[in-house]
Amino acid sequence: MTKAILAGGLLAFLCLATTQSSAQGLTTLPDGGNKKASVSERVGLTDVTINYDRPAVKGREGQIWGKLVPEGYTDQGFGTSKAAPWRAGANENTTIEFSTDVTVEGKPLPAGKYGFFVAYGASNCTLIFSHNTTSWGSFFYDPKEDALRVDVKPQPLDKDIERLHYVFTDQKENAATVALEWEKLSIPFKVEVDYPNQQLASFRRELRNNKGFTYNSYMQAAQWCATRNTDLQEGLTWADDAISLPFIGDKNFQTLSTKAQILSLLNRKDEADATMKEALPIAKEQEVHQYARQLLIQKRTKEAFDAFQFNYNKHPNDFTTNMGMARAYSATGDYKKALEFLKKAQAQAPDTINKNNIATLLPKLEKGQDIN
Repeated sequence: MTKAILAGGLLAFLCLATTQSSAQGLTTLPDGGNKKASVSERVGLTDVTINYDRPAVKGREGQIWGKLVPEGYTDQGFGTSKAAPWRAGANENTTIEFSTDVTVEGKPLPAGKYGFFVAYGASNCTLIFSHNTTSWGSFFYDPKEDALRVDVKPQPLDKDIERLHYVFTDQKENAATVALEWEKLSIPFKVEVDYPNQQLASFRRELRNNKGFTYNSYMQAAQWCATRNTDLQEGLTWADDAISLPFIGDKNFQTLSTKAQILSLLNRKDEADATMKEALPIAKEQEVHQYARQLLIQKRTKEAFDAFQFNYNKHPNDFTTNMGMARAYSATGDYKKALEFLKKAQAQAPDTINKNNIATLLPKLEKGQDIN
């Protein structure tokens, strides 16, 4: 009796285990050999992440668009949707996630994760960003869950793309074009972010944690404002903090010159001059040279000339200061005088890189061209 009970119990356990194993399944390649993929890029300070499955053409050239991928919305014969767009990939629905608010084709889309669908058309595609990110494909697509729709024009490709993929192109500081590419077609859409305001907000957050425990961080934030000539009043506050914040501030050439730069941009010239008079005597030769070059980039030619001249008077006839005076005179259009200093620097060049650089600058001055 006992053996019979044990045997019966073992049989029941094996049946249950087999049932559970069949339900859960083992890990294998996705159906049809479609490959799982993920691509992520940072646009400004925004992370854009796309998760998708990559179907292949597999000899179906000319049979993809308008056939395998139907036009518009279709009844797929399964699920609840009677007018479903394409899932923009294979298997599970494609998802796209933005770590901050963005605009897509100029339309606002809040930060978050979205299901991504495409209603394909030969001359126009409707891209759909859905709040539903967990359904299988588009069998359960519901337009009530749409977060955003935008229309874009598909573009022909001059190359074959065997497996569907997503790429980021035309990348700029605050924007990028994301494109779905497959076979010989691209479906691009532009993503833009509010980078300047995001950067300022990031500075404010980070300066309140351990990254703000050094004057360099405040100076970096101030220099960012100065370089872009934006939010100068807040930049001036950060510059002052870099100089005098208790336990953190440091009065050195870099912090003082940063403050002077912002004061100059605020048209507070007397204060800027006074700050630079305090900064220059404590500066190192290379620091003054780099400061003067930054002034040239900002088209502040007279101030740059004065800084190069100050450096030369303090360190006469050095390689660095001869190079500085060559740049100073070139910026004012006195190419003959600039050529004299550049030839002096050529004889003092400390390495091959500098020698080669001077070799490219000499012909420009001889032709009366600015070397800056």
